[in-house]
Amino acid sequence: MSLADSLKRMRMQSFFTQEELAKELNVALSTVNRWKTGKSRPTLTTMKAVKKFCEKHECSYNDIEKEWLNCTTSRGKKK
Repeated sequence: MSLADSLKRMRMQSFFTQEELAKELNVALSTVNRWKTGKSRPTLTTMKAVKKFCEKHECSYNDIEKEWLNCTTSRGKKK
C-alpha cells in the first residue's frame, strides 16, 4: 500500500473530508491533495500531527508511518 493510500484510508475511516483533515492537521487543502496524488509527502512535523490525529480518532498509524519511512529512505537511493 502506498503512503497516499494509507493517508486516504485514515481519512475515510475517520469520516473526514480532505478539507476537514487539512484543518485538523493545520495544513492547506492543496497540501492534502498533493499527498493524495503522490506529488509530495508530509513533513516530520506533520507526521507528528498525523499520529495525534490517529490516536484521537482511533485509527492505525503503523501503516502510515511505515510507508512514510519507506518514502524517506528511498529518496536518497539511486535507481
